[in-house]
Amino acid sequence: MELSVEVEALFTSALGLQAPWVVRDVRLDTAKHRIDFDVECKQALLACPACGAASQKVHDRLERSWRHLDFFQYEAWLHAEVPRVGCKACGKTTQIGVPWAREGSGFTLLFEALALTMCRDLPVRQAARDLRVRDKQLWRRIEHYVSQARKKQDMSGVRIVGIDETSLRRGHEYVTVVHDLDAKRLLFCTPGRDHQTVQAFTQDLQAHGGEPTAIAHVCKDMSAAYLKGATAYLPNALVSYDRFHVVKLAGEAMDEVRTAEWKTDQARVQEELGHLTPKQRRSILWGMRRNPSGWTPTQIQAMHWLQRANLKTARAWRLKMALREIFASARAHNQAELAGTELKAWISWARRSRLDAFKRLANTLKTHFDSVVRGMLDHRSNAFVEAMNGLMQQAKRAARGFRTAANFIAIAYLRLGKLTHLPASPFLPAVPLAAGVTTHRV
Repeated sequence: MELSVEVEALFTSALGLQAPWVVRDVRLDTAKHRIDFDVECKQALLACPACGAASQKVHDRLERSWRHLDFFQYEAWLHAEVPRVGCKACGKTTQIGVPWAREGSGFTLLFEALALTMCRDLPVRQAARDLRVRDKQLWRRIEHYVSQARKKQDMSGVRIVGIDETSLRRGHEYVTVVHDLDAKRLLFCTPGRDHQTVQAFTQDLQAHGGEPTAIAHVCKDMSAAYLKGATAYLPNALVSYDRFHVVKLAGEAMDEVRTAEWKTDQARVQEELGHLTPKQRRSILWGMRRNPSGWTPTQIQAMHWLQRANLKTARAWRLKMALREIFASARAHNQAELAGTELKAWISWARRSRLDAFKRLANTLKTHFDSVVRGMLDHRSNAFVEAMNGLMQQAKRAARGFRTAANFIAIAYLRLGKLTHLPASPFLPAVPLAAGVTTHRV
């Protein structure tokens, strides 16, 4: 149908179109739940997209369509016959670009911006379902825009980094992640967890204006591969082992002691804890792993009796809790000498505990003593690395159904990278009419 001048102006403004593009027709189909906008270019002479020569004739026009933001409750589509310019200057026939979409995309820029905004907060599969598109289409857009934004990322000020690993799937692939602990952002993520991943990070750092020799501090777990990489490729960096991973090792040692004792010395366990109900005995496992402040009433009663039992499990729990208290104390007083004294006392206790798992842990802490002490005092690195572990797991849950490591890495950058060159959300707060907003009346 032929639109009135007022209606044409209304939809042209609503779609953000500028000359020479205008809305020629609008087709609403309530049965199909969609609205289609026909857009045309009202200009016979255009600049050549290839060489820039002005006033070249249109060679022909090709029909193309793009999915747009919904209009009211209707799915919206833009259709246009896009001109191809036959240039006499360079001899090429080239299709011009449209201002509402990037080349090769079947979505408008505003629709892609909405999709990225939703994927920052929702699982990709859910965002795809809400937008009524395939999740594979969203993954391609996430990877495209994240790649473009990372090319513009500045790493020249990076001085303190945290290196960690996370699994893509249980027992399968792993990726290495590097965090900027000052800016609290994900800097780098790559498949693998060997020392070469650190080399890959330094290459990426240099590509973004950073300098490996300027890295002053590396906070990491006790991976020998990461230590080798940091030593080789970050020559001026001091290494510290963060609290999260050291205490995690103590928790694993405690679980090893409990499992072995409850399997091989059941009679002794029954003698010490036989008066507890089966439910109370089962609650000991989770009570040992949780902070006392988070114990349930059942766990409080069970742990009360465990602490009074003459079991290896009780000694293991006390050793783990003592190590946690040493780290908490060090973060409070922030004195290297005192932290070292307290850690040495714990190592001596663990080596005399007659618990093989804790004797091994004590030897490990002694081997890396200086790095462990530095980690005890570096509250900023410890806290952020621990938080980032949780955020990476959230990103993994948000990416459920991801098909490749590249998908997971892209969603991690989108959520944790603090990228500043991504499309902004198309939804802005409305300005009250009293503020002088120009309106179109039809």
